Amino acid sequence: MKPKVTMIAWNQNDNYVVTAVNNHLLKVWNSCTGQLLHDLVGHADEVFVLETHPFDSRIMLSAGHDGDIFIWDITKGTKTKHYFNMIEGQGHGAVFDCKFSPDGQHFACTDSHGHLLIFGFGCSRPYEKIPDQMFFHTDYRPLIRDSNNYVLDEQTQQAPHLMPPPFLVDVDGNPHPTKYQRLVPGRENCADEHLIPQLGYVATSDGEVVEQVIGQQTVDQDEQGLEPSILDGMIRQLQLEQDQRIGADQESASSGPQNGEGTPRRG
Repeated sequence: MKPKVTMIAWNQNDNYVVTAVNNHLLKVWNSCTGQLLHDLVGHADEVFVLETHPFDSRIMLSAGHDGDIFIWDITKGTKTKHYFNMIEGQGHGAVFDCKFSPDGQHFACTDSHGHLLIFGFGCSRPYEKIPDQMFFHTDYRPLIRDSNNYVLDEQTQQAPHLMPPPFLVDVDGNPHPTKYQRLVPGRENCADEHLIPQLGYVATSDGEVVEQVIGQQTVDQDEQGLEPSILDGMIRQLQLEQDQRIGADQESASSGPQNGEGTPRRG
């Protein structure tokens, strides 16, 4: 096998360069002389994550598709800490990305199964306040292209950036309580009644019909039969005014002037 470098990182003070190679080794180099100082052995698959500690120049973090996360002392070439991303009933999850917190006390990783892993010192109680599963209800909604080749949401026929902020749901599409909906940017100061999603039955790609969030619907709006959202109402109103304007222009052009006088346009 021809060795190939899959990732490279400088340490905090730039004295060392660490490279990840596709033979699963990490190599520590002197950045001034180019001398190979250490071979770091531990990974069993390719490594695409190398993160230096924000202020400790000795520390480097590595993670790869083998599900292993290592913290190394690159000055000594030794392994300081090791974590394995085991997922019950599914084997291990490949680690795709890792980042240290600015204070160096924590680091977070994302894996191939959609998990966010948070490691660090202290108590985990603050993280227990949020649900285990958090997705946007729009995450897997299909998109289409219109005649101008612009992207639209298939269900609402709107451009995605013009749609209201999405709702937080679990992996099955069930919406979370209103206190979690305020975590979504744009919904921080919404009243409770504006944080209640409209549920509907949607057919999946394999033909199964499931109940999912399909838009925003408040209690008052549901009773009065109003638009599902203010934004939807504004868009429909603008379209209606444009249609009326075009219709009035066509009516005026078809009737034409009579006896040299212009025909008054109906308001």
